[in-house]
Amino acid sequence: MRIPTKAQALALLEEGGRKNPGPWVRHCRYAGKAAQAIAAKTKTLDPEAACILGLLHDIGRRFGVTGSRHIYDGWAFAKEHGWDDLARVCLTHSFPLQDIEACSGSWDVGGVDGSKKYQKTAALLKEVTYDDYDRLLQLCDALALPEGFSLLEQRWVDVVLRYGVNPLLPKKWAATYEIKHRFEALCGVEDLYCLLPGIVQRTFPWISA
Repeated sequence: MRIPTKAQALALLEEGGRKNPGPWVRHCRYAGKAAQAIAAKTKTLDPEAACILGLLHDIGRRFGVTGSRHIYDGWAFAKEHGWDDLARVCLTHSFPLQDIEACSGSWDVGGVDGSKKYQKTAALLKEVTYDDYDRLLQLCDALALPEGFSLLEQRWVDVVLRYGVNPLLPKKWAATYEIKHRFEALCGVEDLYCLLPGIVQRTFPWISA
């Protein structure tokens, strides 16, 4: 795959955190761990590659505090380095529903240059035929809070509180559930949450109290 090494990915994430400190870095670390754990249970996906993609799916945030513009910025950054498979995931991770309007938050791409970036993102997204790495990272993006692994619904509430409600959210959530069921079948487990260490204790602390 055309991606950086894991050592490079960790260094890039650390550098991104220095450039733009914030909870996004911890979110990416958990997304990478979730992707690795799930990929390891399949027969077709590379766990280390999945981890790298998870670590860097939000690398566009290295360029500052932005909303959905980080999607384009991450794609452009990865393409510049020749990491085409990473660029693809930077583009697709926010779109379990393959519709440019389904992304949460504003596009913050004002002006002529911003409009071009939006149109470019829309065109690129429309051309993609999703594979299981795209789907895995869409899922893991929704399984990771900065504090740790989360239920899908916890992550969705977190996003809505920060960005508001998108009319396409029900369809986007339904698409994510379909991805979850797909990976449960690929992994041979009844529920993917069993692959994420500590999720039960963090979500229901009274159970282990």
